[in-house]
Amino acid sequence: MTPTNWEDIVIEPFEVRIPESAVADLRERLRATRWPEPATVDDWGQGVPLEFARELCRYWAEDYDFGLAGRVNAFPGFKTAVEGLGIHFLHVRSPEPDATPLVLTHGWPGSVVEFLDVLGPLTDPAAHGGDPADAFHVVAPSLPGFGWSDKPTGTGWNVERIARAWDELMGKLGYERYAAQGGDWGAGVTNMLAKVAPERLIAIHVNMAGVPYDETKLGAPTAEEKAAIGDLLRFREVGSAYSQQQGTRPQTVGYGLNDSPAAQAAWIVEKFWEWTDNDGSPETALSWRQMLDAISVYWFTETATSSARIYWESKERDLSAIEVPSGISIFPREIIRPSKRWAELRYTDLRWYEVLSKGGHFAAFEQPEAFVGQLRGFFRSLR
Repeated sequence: MTPTNWEDIVIEPFEVRIPESAVADLRERLRATRWPEPATVDDWGQGVPLEFARELCRYWAEDYDFGLAGRVNAFPGFKTAVEGLGIHFLHVRSPEPDATPLVLTHGWPGSVVEFLDVLGPLTDPAAHGGDPADAFHVVAPSLPGFGWSDKPTGTGWNVERIARAWDELMGKLGYERYAAQGGDWGAGVTNMLAKVAPERLIAIHVNMAGVPYDETKLGAPTAEEKAAIGDLLRFREVGSAYSQQQGTRPQTVGYGLNDSPAAQAAWIVEKFWEWTDNDGSPETALSWRQMLDAISVYWFTETATSSARIYWESKERDLSAIEVPSGISIFPREIIRPSKRWAELRYTDLRWYEVLSKGGHFAAFEQPEAFVGQLRGFFRSLR
């Protein structure tokens, strides 16, 4: 859907800025935190342990490198109106003229920060020891209400509308056909692109494949499938309260998260503990700086509430068949890990399926080399 009225398109350069006054305010709030008593268990079973939360916040206030803006601004950033909303995005064009256009979509509690370590290798493989034929032109937008995109002031920004907005954005940028990749909500947007713009999609790749298990078609699950189903059931029983809260009362939870950096940090770091491939504590999967970069995006943009609303907006999940060429990479600590035959129930033109030995829900953030390798391998297989 390439626009015809090019003179109406306004795409402005955009730079992230974090004022010193905002950093000073954060430090003051962190130092004044009113801490609760410790949990009555000595692990993460009741949530983030007090000792860990205090050290995380101490590090944020005293030792963290507040150069987040520079790390993001190292890549070309832009903002444009799409579907009437200001959308921020990174747009890194490859030096290879025949590179494949690719839209990368993050989820919650994510942001474009997750992709900073993969943008160089994806767009300029020759400079990173790869084959120039594997190059991509990468567009990485911030979801509506996330990061530096505008916050919707009305309802309706569900996954389908976001997918239509992304298709409009890619058209604005002059990409007639393109590929899409995502995890978490990014996988939902990517899957929806296959529904709303199948003729413009070269292929899709996801690292979180939501597919219901259908025993009438597959029979009894294998041992590996039983383990994946058991982990998913445990997630629903003890790990999904955040989703219920954000999906029903995002405004209420937002008051605390928007006011208290300690609350915001704990709300997100619990997911880094639960969803990364760590050795019992999240800093064995992501560095302190990586975790605090991710948390800082939410704090400095004040998007705890607006980002939570994607759960409220998208309660109805479309799990119908996806017919475009598809690739799936399964990381061992992902929330849902369908087998190949299970995945094929929904992804009817599945061209790539691999199970990796390391990594979790935040694939590009945790395992950038493996993530890049999966995308290169999948799209190479389509050529």
